[in-house]
Amino acid sequence: MSDAEADVSVDDYGLREACGLFGCVANARGGVPSDLDVSHTLHMGLVGVQHRGQESAGIVTSFGTPNAPFCIKKCMGLVNNAFCDEDLKKLRGNIGIGHTRYSTQGDSDHVNIQPFVVETLQGRIAVAHNGELVNAKSLKKRLLLHGVGLSTGSDSELLTQLLTHQPECGEPNGADWLGRIKKVMGEASISYSLLIMLSDRVYAVRDPYGNRPLCLGKLLPASAFGKHYEKKQYSDNELDGWVVSSESCAFNAVGAVYYREVLPGEVVEITSQGFKSKLIVERPKGKLPAFCFFEYVYFARPDSLFEGQMVYTVRKRCGKQLAMEAPVEADLVSTVPDSATPAAIEYAHMLGIPFENVLCKNTYVGRTFIQPTTRLRQLGVAKKFGPLFENLDGKRIVLIDDSIVRGNTMGSIVRLLKRSGAKEVHIRVASPPIKYPCYMGINVPTREELIANLKTVEEIREYVGADSLHYLSIEGLLQAVEEGLDKTKPSGHCVACLTGNYPVTPEW
Repeated sequence: MSDAEADVSVDDYGLREACGLFGCVANARGGVPSDLDVSHTLHMGLVGVQHRGQESAGIVTSFGTPNAPFCIKKCMGLVNNAFCDEDLKKLRGNIGIGHTRYSTQGDSDHVNIQPFVVETLQGRIAVAHNGELVNAKSLKKRLLLHGVGLSTGSDSELLTQLLTHQPECGEPNGADWLGRIKKVMGEASISYSLLIMLSDRVYAVRDPYGNRPLCLGKLLPASAFGKHYEKKQYSDNELDGWVVSSESCAFNAVGAVYYREVLPGEVVEITSQGFKSKLIVERPKGKLPAFCFFEYVYFARPDSLFEGQMVYTVRKRCGKQLAMEAPVEADLVSTVPDSATPAAIEYAHMLGIPFENVLCKNTYVGRTFIQPTTRLRQLGVAKKFGPLFENLDGKRIVLIDDSIVRGNTMGSIVRLLKRSGAKEVHIRVASPPIKYPCYMGINVPTREELIANLKTVEEIREYVGADSLHYLSIEGLLQAVEEGLDKTKPSGHCVACLTGNYPVTPEW
């Protein structure tokens, strides 16, 4: 094994997540804002979407009145490390937005931490973005030709500047923010979910293809969680406020209930009086939505809801489909923790094979940037996964994973299991082979790094040292994803990293 094959850092396993968004607006009863603690609600909401970005976090708040000042706190690191109680006390206000970042464009440093805040003639504006613009190069060139300077390499700053710099819009009575948002959506078709905060409102925006997720929730009053809990429908006037998030999994921890998704191309305005759908920017004629299927397979928390169905249920259906497509005789079924676990459980159930854990995941392993020796590089996977020897000894194992990207980590895991006593290791992947890069907010490596683009399935099997290897088919994946959808509503999913057919032609 070469040093390159052994050089497996903790980051090498799987794909990198997108960013996480969370916003909160306190309700106003009789014109008086509720006593909702907005800053702590934002903090807990960001913890709920922490899995979508671990590099940095930021919160911006305002009192929710015209021309109110902004309170801002941004820091590198995880949410719980970025904000202490003293910070949250200083983030006063009745509305706010927050962001957890994983970088796809722009360096991972303090200047790129979102939300971005800029001054305009009409006051401050804060913007948080999840996604990546496929036409960022041409949009950047246009801004530069207009004399607009950019301080970062982030397309999120690019979106912010596009919103604030509209020289062709006279707007004698002040900024028409809805008009500006609509215009930017016409110029940047994919990929973004946005939270745009003015001093007295938050706009929740989703691109016309709905590539990245965004959903709305209602904050129940404290009495809903009291000793004498009674399930009931609360009117909007009884609510403590409204929240918007990349994923619905964040709602439970802040006392909110899921309401609905922001529709593809929709702009929702959230104020202390509630939320209203203000406009929808249509896709080009004949184009379907293009929601990223990897949200189901890998990125999202299993308790999140997308398109009316739970992620956990979709992952189970992937495992069921995989069992029908690629059965194998074995003594037990296991998983590479954690996102493939629902698929593994259902795969085992379908074939009547016991499910057992064979790997214990160390969740406290941090990012490893420097591996100074060959020996330490070879221990990369061993630092993250510990083998459960008694479950392995002499067993024929089916190991379910959600994806194989470069193949280095899977090869190390197979070697670890066989060294620990496994008789056979059969790999089953609950998604199809990834052959093409993503240009819409997911850090898929270049084609030259993607093992499925370089090798056949049999060559990959040999490379990772498995006794057999099968992937879920594209047809099987789409069947698993679409089985639970409302057939009366338009739906569509982006599988560009599998097929090379992008919903919008990216700028190469």
